[in-house]
Amino acid sequence: MTTTTTQQELFQFLEDRFACAQACTECARACALRASLVDPDGTEQQELVRRKGIMCAEVCDATCRLLSEQNGLDESAIRVQLEWCRTVCLETAHAFDSLPGGEDGAKACRTCAQACTDFMATLR
Repeated sequence: MTTTTTQQELFQFLEDRFACAQACTECARACALRASLVDPDGTEQQELVRRKGIMCAEVCDATCRLLSEQNGLDESAIRVQLEWCRTVCLETAHAFDSLPGGEDGAKACRTCAQACTDFMATLR
């Protein structure tokens, strides 16, 4: 944020940052749950879904922590993390679509991906 940032812009930035962090938290929770429901001795497709769910939960958790901390990271570092999270979420949503019962997890992933996209748009 620059010195010419208005108070309204700052509030909007913080609200968007919080919304993204919250979507990441919900996605991490949904992915961890979905991954835990997949049989670890199942088919190759089930194993892929399980691994993607675990990875997505970890990436979303890391993204939420990054967005929740007041640290000195520059916007380019935040953008890289958001892009990584968005990409992993979309890949995981696609994997969840392939198995019955994955609808809620896929929806949480897509919501998180959209929140990351929206927040990236606020970065300069």
